[in-house]
Amino acid sequence: MPKLRVQSFSMSLDGYGAGPDQSLQNPLGRNGLDMMKWALETRTWRAMHGMDGGETGVDHDFAEQGFANVGAWIIGRNMFGPVRGPWPDNSWKGWWGAEPPYHVPVFVLTHHPRATLEMAGGTTFHFVTGGIHDALEQARQAAGNRDIRLGGGVGTVRQYLNAGLVDELHLALAPVLLGSGEHLLRGLDLRALGYECNKVVPGERATHILLRRRT
Repeated sequence: MPKLRVQSFSMSLDGYGAGPDQSLQNPLGRNGLDMMKWALETRTWRAMHGMDGGETGVDHDFAEQGFANVGAWIIGRNMFGPVRGPWPDNSWKGWWGAEPPYHVPVFVLTHHPRATLEMAGGTTFHFVTGGIHDALEQARQAAGNRDIRLGGGVGTVRQYLNAGLVDELHLALAPVLLGSGEHLLRGLDLRALGYECNKVVPGERATHILLRRRT
């Protein structure tokens, strides 16, 4: 049965999934990029951005697995871009340039309507104002018999976890401290919500923790 998966979600040792003061210059907040170093050196990441080379190994394998059997994505508005409030125009098309790395339909949670945006390479952004359940239903229809990847940011993942809708959660625990920002798990009783730790795998630059929802 198709799953809703969180994959390659980087988290600091003190539990933050993004640093403070997110902006155009710092999409993951101050020092947030430090959490991503495990992924940035992998062959998977470099290939996604049109670069040659890159490391193979455990970190690479987990980054690669994050794109396997994915038929649709769900992301929050903050992950789509730094624009807040009503859309002033349609000029912002995401952080990724003309050809985003998704190559499948992407459902963006927002409070403000916007027309569907088709990009090169098969990525189509759909802007969903009906909430997390509406976005999940649309993503399921688009994904067919493939999985849905929940991309973040922190607030979006927390909403789906709190609703018990995430089937699998892969956290890449990076050996850095952020001190402040957006805390991923604070106030969430994952045990009571039905989640358990399935596997822990040390990587080259992060420790990979896999949680799953008990059936």
